[in-house]
Amino acid sequence: MTMETNGYRAVYKGGQGEIIEKKSRFIATVLPIETEEEALEFIAKMKKKYWDARHNCYAYAIGERQELQRCSDDGEPNGTAGRPMLDVLLHEDIHNTVVVVTRYFGGVLLGTGGLVRAYQKATRSGLESSVIIEKQRGVFGNIVTDYNGIGKIQYILAQNNIPIADSIYGENVSIQVVVPAQQQEKLEKELIEGTNGKAEIDWEKEVVFAIVEKDLKIF
Repeated sequence: MTMETNGYRAVYKGGQGEIIEKKSRFIATVLPIETEEEALEFIAKMKKKYWDARHNCYAYAIGERQELQRCSDDGEPNGTAGRPMLDVLLHEDIHNTVVVVTRYFGGVLLGTGGLVRAYQKATRSGLESSVIIEKQRGVFGNIVTDYNGIGKIQYILAQNNIPIADSIYGENVSIQVVVPAQQQEKLEKELIEGTNGKAEIDWEKEVVFAIVEKDLKIF
């Protein structure tokens, strides 16, 4: 999924999950990032924090198309940790996110299949403890109307699930909205027809936005 369509999923707030497999402890720590430098800084921080662990494996995917992908097994058998972790991010369509899975060895070998399953399970546990949002490309607009048209405009916005950023009441009413890019033309037509051309619409700028716990967030 790309921003050219409906958007992409990203971690808004990182979290931490933990699993135990045959006495080995796997701690997955998740963080939202924008650059590779941020990812590497976080990985170094986790390695310092969990300096006494046997392994600190990691994976990250950055970009609207997940074009930058990196992973590391950090001493585990080749292909049993970092790549399986990265596969979870790609399968879940999670962008701009780094995951570090720390393993404290419990004395029992898991085998290659067991390691793959454990690192993937731990990664999912970390994601489940995080806040994941859907980022969309949209247009920030300002709708100006008189008090007679406010009810109709609010109805049209509600019917189209358009989030309202702010409402300013003065001589006229100014409603600031964020409209998904693919809905802009359709909504403008409905607003003009619904108010008999009395609503003035000023599309001010393109934005990236998401609904976070029912609140509108503009990035």
